[in-house]
Parts: sequence; C-alpha cells; structure tokens
Amino acid sequence: MSSAPGADAAPGSNPTITTTTRPTESTDPTASAKRHMFSSLRNRNYRLFATGAVISNTGTWMSRIAQDWLVLSLTGSSTAVGVTTALQFLPMLLFGLYGGVIADRCSKRRLLLATQSAMGLLGLALAVLTLSGHVQVWHVYAIAFLLGVVTVVDNPTRQSFVVEMVGPKDVRNAVSLNSANFQTARLIGPAIAGVLINAVGSGWAFLINGLSFGAPLIGLLLMRKEELHEVELTPRGKGQLREGLRYVASRPELIWPIVLVGFIGTFGFNFPIWLSAFAHGVFHAGAGTYGLFNTAMAIGSVAGALLAARRAATRLRMLVGAAVVFGALEVVAAVSPSLYLFVALLVVIGTFGITINTTANSTVQLATDPAMRGRVMSLFMMVFVGGTPLGGPLVGWITDTYGPRVGFLSGGLVSAAAAALVGLAIRQTARRMKPTP
Repeated sequence: MSSAPGADAAPGSNPTITTTTRPTESTDPTASAKRHMFSSLRNRNYRLFATGAVISNTGTWMSRIAQDWLVLSLTGSSTAVGVTTALQFLPMLLFGLYGGVIADRCSKRRLLLATQSAMGLLGLALAVLTLSGHVQVWHVYAIAFLLGVVTVVDNPTRQSFVVEMVGPKDVRNAVSLNSANFQTARLIGPAIAGVLINAVGSGWAFLINGLSFGAPLIGLLLMRKEELHEVELTPRGKGQLREGLRYVASRPELIWPIVLVGFIGTFGFNFPIWLSAFAHGVFHAGAGTYGLFNTAMAIGSVAGALLAARRAATRLRMLVGAAVVFGALEVVAAVSPSLYLFVALLVVIGTFGITINTTANSTVQLATDPAMRGRVMSLFMMVFVGGTPLGGPLVGWITDTYGPRVGFLSGGLVSAAAAALVGLAIRQTARRMKPTP
C-alpha cells in the first residue's frame, strides 16, 4: 500500500504549509497547480465514499428536521430543542480527544464500518419508538446522546480518512466536495421531511434515515484497499492526548482557526433552535416552513462549497473575513420583517457559513503531520461541535425568554466579535514572527 506524500516528514515539520514569515496565509506548494472543481472524483474510492455519503446525509437531514419538530411538538419548548442538540454533541465535548487517539491507532476504514453501522441501528430504534406511538422526550434525549458517543470516534476518523482516499494533493478539493455533498443532501432531506411529517408523522423520516446508512457501508466494503494512501498507525503509548494538545498549541496556523470555529460553533450555528422558533413563533407556520428555511441555507451552502472546491489556496484572512460577514448577516436576519427577506438572507448565511467550515477544515488538515491528523481533527471537531452543549441550552433559554429575534441576534453579535478579536490576534502574531530587516 502506498503512503501519503509527506508521511515521512520529521515530527513537528510541515511539508505543506510554511508559516515562518506569514502565519496568516497558506503557501501550499500544490496551490499553484490548476484545480478542477471535481478533481477528487477521479479517485474510485472517493467516488464510492461520496455516493454513500450523499444518501446517508439525506437521511440524516430528514432525521434532524423530524427530531427537532418532534421535540418541539412534544414539549412546545425551544429550550428542549436546545437540550436535544446539546446532548448529541456533549460526548464530543467530554471525550472528543479520545476519539482522535483511536482514529490514529486503528484502521480508519474498519472504524467507519463500525460507527456507521451503530448510527444506522440507532436511527432504526428511534423509528420503531415513534411509529409504535411510544416515543417520549427522554427517548429522543437518550438516542441523541448515544449518537453523540458514536460520533466521538466517527467524526475524526471520517475527517482524516479523506486524505487517505485522495492524498494531500486533492485534500482541499475533497473537503469542499464533502461539504457540497452534505449540503446537497440538506436541499433534499428537509423538503422530504417536511412532506412526511405533515402527511404521516416523524417516524417514517427516522426509518428512512436508519436504512440510509446501508449506502456508506456498501461503499466502504467495495473500496480497493491497495489504492488507499494509508498512514502508518500510531502505536499505543502514554501521553498521546497531551502530545496532541502541545502540537496544536505550538502552531499559530492551527490554534487560531480552531479557536475561531469554537466560538462560531458554540454561538453562531444554533440553527435548529432559531429556525424552528422563527417558523413557529415569528412567522406562525408549520414544519413545511421550517424545512424551507433549512433548504434555503442549503442552497447557499452548496454554492459556497462548490466555490471553495475551485480555490487553489486558503488564507486565514479569508476565514476571519467570512466569519465577520457571517455574524453581521445573522444580526440582519434577526430583525428581518419579511419572510421572503429572511429566506433570502438564509441563503447568503449558508454561503458564508460553509466558507468558514471548509476553509478552517482544509487549512488545519494540510498544516498537520499525518501521524497527528486524527488527534488534531478530533480537537477541531470537539471545539466546533462540542461547544453546542454549552451554547445550545443558553441560546435556547435566550430564545424562549426574550424571543427568537433576540436569540438569533445574540448569536450573530458573538460570532462577529469573536472573528474580529481572532483577526487582531493573528495580525499581532504575524508582526511578532516577521523577521527584522
């Protein structure tokens, strides 16, 4: 089996991004090569992965919409929706780094076979409870928490498996296409879920989600192992968590994107709470309008991801700028008087949101040594989605107490302020590292 280029680099070296004089920009040597928007799809293993992912992602989006609406219907509380979201991401906050250690130690393809199977079974369990009429809120809470436990291992494994499928040359393109894949499913899933919920209830959406995990399992089984750019597995040893944290803390090109996405993920990405509350409490509509809101964001996200797939380089300046605009747009959307204007703003918010995600993800992956990638990506995902258990209930309480507009407004203000402060910190770091004449 071939190994990824750069896998033999000395510990602590960075074969793809140089930051000795300009830590705020990527100087990836592959950036000069002309990239095609769909270049990663030339790889057979990645095509199988992407095909399975779009099917399971569609089921996941159907389940997310159905879950949020089911909790809101059972409790009438935005705080309860926030608690459900928080429980799903709490394991990532508590145990996220351990998932990265496991990903670095084990075969990523085998781990994904296990985690995707577990997610499918949990989806089917929620379907049985709902269709039988026995579902209660605590059932949803419990399954959300168990999904979060599986995600602790699945997320860093899936993120770091990308480079093993396509190699470092196409990793930026593959990360962007993964986002486009996920957001394309977001176009389809909410629309189908809205129809199903109105027609026959949430249970059928959960059933389809559970069955949809068969697609990625088939794709993983059909992959050609000899074509993977497998990285040498990290042997068991003491202090590997601390080693990963020290590695990130010593590199500005890693720490600042991770800090920024931590704030954005905690306070700016609470859309299940805000959009369900806007549909129900501001525009006095049903699940169909909630699905429309998610579809509008998905349209913008797909456009943003495809634009990112064409980029040959990523810059921290772009990441910070996109985050400032993202926060400002949330503030504007929060005070929007019109349903149609609100939907239009969601499209643009989706574009900038996915730009933040893909830019930060690819920058961090390319700046990380292969042997450390699982641990670094687990930290990245831990702060990105693991902050939700902290921000979700708080934002839900603000939304319930002061109204959906104030809840959305507060998230936008925090996101924009965090981006501005991180931008200032990056500039100061660049000045300190700039060589004196």
